[in-house]
Amino acid sequence: MVCLKDPLVQKICEFYEKISRLDSLKPSEDVNTLFTELVLTCMPPYPIDCTKLCKKIQEIRSKLIRLCGEAEGLLEKHYSTILGSFDNPLDHLDIFPYFSNYLKLSLLEFDILSQHSKDVPSHVAFVGSGPLPLTSIVLASNHMTSTTFHNYDIDSSANSVASHLVESDPDLSKRMIFHTTDIMNVTSALKDYDVVFLAALVGMNKDEKVRILKHLNKHMAPGALLMLRSAHGARAFLYPVVEPCDLRGFEVLSVFHPTDEVINSVIIARKCLFSMHSSIDQGFGQLMHCSKCAEIQVFNSLSQMSMIEELAVEEHHC
Repeated sequence: MVCLKDPLVQKICEFYEKISRLDSLKPSEDVNTLFTELVLTCMPPYPIDCTKLCKKIQEIRSKLIRLCGEAEGLLEKHYSTILGSFDNPLDHLDIFPYFSNYLKLSLLEFDILSQHSKDVPSHVAFVGSGPLPLTSIVLASNHMTSTTFHNYDIDSSANSVASHLVESDPDLSKRMIFHTTDIMNVTSALKDYDVVFLAALVGMNKDEKVRILKHLNKHMAPGALLMLRSAHGARAFLYPVVEPCDLRGFEVLSVFHPTDEVINSVIIARKCLFSMHSSIDQGFGQLMHCSKCAEIQVFNSLSQMSMIEELAVEEHHC
């Protein structure tokens, strides 16, 4: 297979071998160095379609994504615990080494959301908020200052340290609510949200992701917005990929692929005004066809971010 001879793939496989041999993925000099080098290797634009890799490399990619997810969770819990030792944790968020990335990603997502929503949403759900819910905190503090954020995570210990971060803030402590549950067990409550954010590592492979998206489509309010994170090019070795065609029952509005240190792509979609899940369950197949990329434009963030490719997606007929 061609992919086995690709120099980038070979280099990523070398990183996988080194990372998989680590005794622990908790933050340390070795762990931090390896993951930093891996991210820097995957960051530059590279003409590779990870969905077309051979089976062996696909398996390595799947395992590497899980290792990255585990390491990311341990890193966030480590810094959330440190932040929790301060009297005012929110005054020290910049000790987290990737805080500037979250500032840029949050602004990007707010800019995208503002293009497709007339009003600032009053109630938002963030699925997969984790022990260090920086996206929710930054959006609530800087961009959506009257919005209530419902943060969902399956890990009670993650929610415990996360909620402690906002306890001392009289405003955020009222607008940041934490739910410990599997999002697949949340049904009627999903209709209460104007926007649902889906974290990149909720659903670690295509099947899990599609199952969650189907559940969200079934229970979100018609017309509500879904914002989810994906990956593009070599960055797909770090995070799962979501394609517009995976979003049955949603009108895909835009797909953005950053070219700077913001790793995740961002997809925004709108829940169709009629329910699709019943038709799919009855075996009628995919009633909505994949949208085609009509054009490539340049999206300039208001924060002087580097250029971002926007794949403008033709409107689904809902």
